Amino acid sequence: MTRIQKYVAATAVAVALVGAPAVSYAASQGKAASGTHQRVTEAKAAVVEAAAKKAPTARIVAPGEHVKVPGGAEIWLTEEGKYWTTPEDPEPQFRSVVDGNIDLTQPGVSMQSEGVAGHYFLSGLYYGGKGTASRVTVETKSAAVHGKLLELAGRPGWGVWYATAEVPSSDDKGGLGYFEKVTVRTTQGKVYAQLKLN
Repeated sequence: MTRIQKYVAATAVAVALVGAPAVSYAASQGKAASGTHQRVTEAKAAVVEAAAKKAPTARIVAPGEHVKVPGGAEIWLTEEGKYWTTPEDPEPQFRSVVDGNIDLTQPGVSMQSEGVAGHYFLSGLYYGGKGTASRVTVETKSAAVHGKLLELAGRPGWGVWYATAEVPSSDDKGGLGYFEKVTVRTTQGKVYAQLKLN
């Protein structure tokens, strides 16, 4: 073998030896990056799960149990639906969940608005969403109002929300024109159901 051929052969071996660790290092870095990504993803999932466990959920009530609302209104649930009274209207009012007017398999929210003790008493049904209902927000023309949730035991697929809102001085007390949107969210912050009013 000539001197030039020996030199070329030796160079090729040297390149192969030097290149091999580089390839091995790059491969190990790829595996490390992949492992890091997986650990970050798992950590994010754990944070979301922990937050969901700490998130509020609906108050579970017994059928017919009266819940008093600031201002004097009362709400109670039965398997048939939502009942409520106000000081101005002590005769029970009713919204059914069994008369066929709502589809419990599809996400939905309803809303009733009444004047009670200088405030708006807001309430309605929510139903059909995915996940565990956690909180309700009513967006008005001037502010967001946070309400509370009620459900019967046994995950019936529906519940009742309620809130009180200030009556703005410029409002003509006509009611619904002041309210823009009702959103019920899950423990993970996703939309359970939503009603757009304006």
